[in-house]
Amino acid sequence: MDTLTDQEDLRQEILFQLWKAYPSFKGKSQFSSWMYRVAINTAITFFKQQKKMPFLELLNDKTVSINEAVEEIKTEQLAHFYGAVRQLNKIEKALILYSIEGYSQKEIATELGLSEVNTRVKLKRTKDKLKSIIKTQGYEF
Repeated sequence: MDTLTDQEDLRQEILFQLWKAYPSFKGKSQFSSWMYRVAINTAITFFKQQKKMPFLELLNDKTVSINEAVEEIKTEQLAHFYGAVRQLNKIEKALILYSIEGYSQKEIATELGLSEVNTRVKLKRTKDKLKSIIKTQGYEF
């Protein structure tokens, strides 16, 4: 990447590919790992299109660091996410935070004194509510 324009093009392409691929994120890995993989694949494709060696260019100190781009995206997404979480009621906050921490639905149900079925339904509704709040903030994952 010789110019700042190339660097900006790659950054924008990574952001676009992350936005486009988000619906396919299944949660089988950490979100940051998934983002990193999409960013790396996008960079490889970008460099192949320019017929350059991607890893040699990425090692150059003057190029955009994929990790920095991913961190910037993660920071922005977390800000929107936590802003939306603050708008939830106490039960909804607990459901989301337990879920993020990796608690099973059975464990969440036990902690909150709910049935497993009720926990599953409330968690689904809370996730939908979070998405809606985030959209109203003008941001979409």
